[in-house]
Amino acid sequence: MSGIAWIETVRLDEQPNVLWVEVADEEGIAGLGETYYLPTAVEAVIHDMAAPLLLGRDASRIGAIAETLFACANFYGWAGAEMRAFSALDIALWDLQGKRTGLSVAELLGGRVRDEIRVYNTCVDAGGFDDQAAWLTRPGDLAEELLEVGIEAMKVWPWDRFAPQLQSELVTGPAGWSAMGPVGHDLTPESLAAGLHCIEEIRERVGSRMDVMIEGHSRWDLNAALRVCHALEPFEIAWVEDIVQPTSARDLARLVRETRVPQAVSERLIGRSAYREVLEAEAAHLVMVDVVWTGGLSEARKIADLADAYHLPVVPHDCVGPVALAASLQLCAYAPNVKVMETVRGFLSGWYRDAVTDVPAVTGGSIRISDRPGLGLELQPGLRDREGAVVRRSGR
Repeated sequence: MSGIAWIETVRLDEQPNVLWVEVADEEGIAGLGETYYLPTAVEAVIHDMAAPLLLGRDASRIGAIAETLFACANFYGWAGAEMRAFSALDIALWDLQGKRTGLSVAELLGGRVRDEIRVYNTCVDAGGFDDQAAWLTRPGDLAEELLEVGIEAMKVWPWDRFAPQLQSELVTGPAGWSAMGPVGHDLTPESLAAGLHCIEEIRERVGSRMDVMIEGHSRWDLNAALRVCHALEPFEIAWVEDIVQPTSARDLARLVRETRVPQAVSERLIGRSAYREVLEAEAAHLVMVDVVWTGGLSEARKIADLADAYHLPVVPHDCVGPVALAASLQLCAYAPNVKVMETVRGFLSGWYRDAVTDVPAVTGGSIRISDRPGLGLELQPGLRDREGAVVRRSGR
């Protein structure tokens, strides 16, 4: 046994949604985790609630730790900052165990079925790439540019801008404020056609050489969502994701029954029980999971296995951070039913490299999966010393 000696969190002004977590054992070996959104709230959960339960415990008993944390949070409600905190801690513990044993996390999960995975590019503006501006104004050009570098799948969100809009100083995600806001109930014929123009131009320019994924960001009610999906049917879309809020499996099932467009559900679901309800309702064609939100790799592995029991593929989510990507790739290496991995090319060539070592590269439309011990990456030396860094430690 090697007990948990300390837990440390790190956040930076320059990445205001990200929180990194390191968990170290008594021999000084540290594992790295990460989560995204409300980092100060997650930081408080880690130090005020989780650390007193974990310090001194055997770091290798990852499942028992997950059960303890969930049981205690479930006493008063668990699916917000708590599960983000538990996800980051779980990933850090898997990384720590990999470093202790000299094995990659995928080998610890049960063994590798692949060493690389096909990727798609989520088209946000980042790292010198104006991909979001491009799909709004010149989607055919962007599709050709991506194909030229070997990327054969892209994600866009053509109808967000027509839903009710918010403006705030709050820092939102990389898709911007059009992606977050109240549900829309009045999708006009003009707006439906304007959103569809992006897809029409991609198909006219590159035909079926490009897989196209539609992100809905839960901006529409069920009637509007059905209209969008019916309009997309002729274009052989890879999937539509979260076009309605994923809070009702019965409503999601209507999208599956009443349209021919595959439905991906959903990075917003927390824990395997939520996925079980969706799968039992036959409300998804693809299972999307975010390892830094849903409970970490321990929970994501169970969700992938559950999806496999329903003969459905898993599509891991990453539009959040480099450790999330590394952990998701280990899931991709382990789970035979993973279909494709989300990436943002501007993140891979930009801030991911500023934050961590050994960022994987996309070559020919696929990304290599690390076989180094643990997740295969570390925080950049000196990151804790940067201006605006907030570092907090519990334990020795």
